[in-house]
Amino acid sequence: MSAYSRAYQALTAGQSLRPGEAAELLAELRKETGTELADAVEKQLDGKFRRSETDTGAAFRRKQREYSASMRVVKAFRHLAAAPFRPIVPNPRNNRSTS
Repeated sequence: MSAYSRAYQALTAGQSLRPGEAAELLAELRKETGTELADAVEKQLDGKFRRSETDTGAAFRRKQREYSASMRVVKAFRHLAAAPFRPIVPNPRNNRSTS
């Protein structure tokens, strides 16, 4: 049974969960959701960056770089979703110098 189903049943049955059970259930739900979303994005990317007959060498290398960047994002998303605690993602705008 998925975490979503267990959470739904607990909520609709009026059953109370201990804080530890609720936290574990929410973590499982986050992991399942993240995995499903990453799988869907990966499926959308499948075939998008394949070499076509009209591609030059440079165009194909550009497609490879774009695919690699996309897959790094999918991998990072899977990692964040599976993390035991909510990670703190730094704001890239705070790293800029204003002087």
